[in-house]
Parts: sequence; structure tokens; C-alpha cells
Amino acid sequence: MAEEENNEEAFAFKRFIMLFMIGFIMIFVGVIILMVAAAIYGGGTASFGGIIFIGPIPIVFGAGPEALLMVIVAIILAVLSVIMFFVFRKKVERA
Repeated sequence: MAEEENNEEAFAFKRFIMLFMIGFIMIFVGVIILMVAAAIYGGGTASFGGIIFIGPIPIVFGAGPEALLMVIVAIILAVLSVIMFFVFRKKVERA
């Protein structure tokens, strides 16, 4: 029984590390793409948008000409992250 719990914990930890690394790599690649695009296209206007979670409450912000699109994407990502939180939470409670 204890061995099965250790195997499940090891599997959950490996999955967490894998998801963490995938997220880190995606952020890194995104930053590289932004730097290359800024170097190639040079001038222009800048837009930004983001999301900050304070507990379960998301705060979405953005500025610039493309801010509306970025805020919409941030809201979609916030909803998806809350859904993923509840899905993974249910799987952990079952185990």
C-alpha cells in the first residue's frame, strides 16, 4: 500500500516538473520571438497586456492599440487556468 502511494506521488511530481518545464520553455520561446520581432521590424507602437491572480480573483490589464485583444486573451487564459485548477484538484482528491 505504501509503495503504491510512493509511486503515485513520484508520478505526480514528475508530471508537475514536466508541466513546469513546458511552461518555462513556452515563456522563454515567447520572449525570444518578441525580441527577434522587435529587432526585425524596429519602430512601431507597443502594446501589452497581462493578468495577475490574487487568490482566486484575476486582475486583467492592458495598454496600447492592441490592448483589447490582449485583455481578451488574458481573460480566456484566466478562465482556462481556473478550470485546470479544479480538474487537477478533483484528480488529487480521488487519489
